[in-house]
Amino acid sequence: MIRKKKQSNDNGPPLNIDGKAHQDYQSIANIFNNYFTNITDKVSENNPVNTILALNSLYKAFMWPFPHIKLTPVTTKEVSEIIKSLKWKNSHGYDEIPVRTLKISLPFIISPLTHICNKSLCAGTFPTQLKYSQINPIFKKGSKTDLSNYRPISLLTSFFKGLGKNHL
Repeated sequence: MIRKKKQSNDNGPPLNIDGKAHQDYQSIANIFNNYFTNITDKVSENNPVNTILALNSLYKAFMWPFPHIKLTPVTTKEVSEIIKSLKWKNSHGYDEIPVRTLKISLPFIISPLTHICNKSLCAGTFPTQLKYSQINPIFKKGSKTDLSNYRPISLLTSFFKGLGKNHL
């Protein structure tokens, strides 16, 4: 049984940004989006030596071409085992399909899932729509009006979890 959360007219405590209180949903969503998008830039600015060392290590590791990789098509059994290994959760990404629903419907969708997976492997690409995630700010501790007291949680689609595991 899937239950919907009660909708509240209360937007919660305002976020204080530069001394200005923001309380409407759209404004808060834009603020979180900008904050989470730019946080890595701030971390890199504060720690430029480690960033340069990490990049140099990557350049050295990938100077030579990779040896040829031979990919074999996946079977419905392999895809089925991967989907069955996912945790039974009701959380979902932007597609609103929880892993629970994916597992229950597996006998009916296993063939198309296997086909999509094999097409992806043959093409050497990952479906663009599965790359999207829904980012939710989760309160850590301290003042709820302070932006730095939230951390981003990325909600991926159930199909990404299954197809991503197959590609790894």
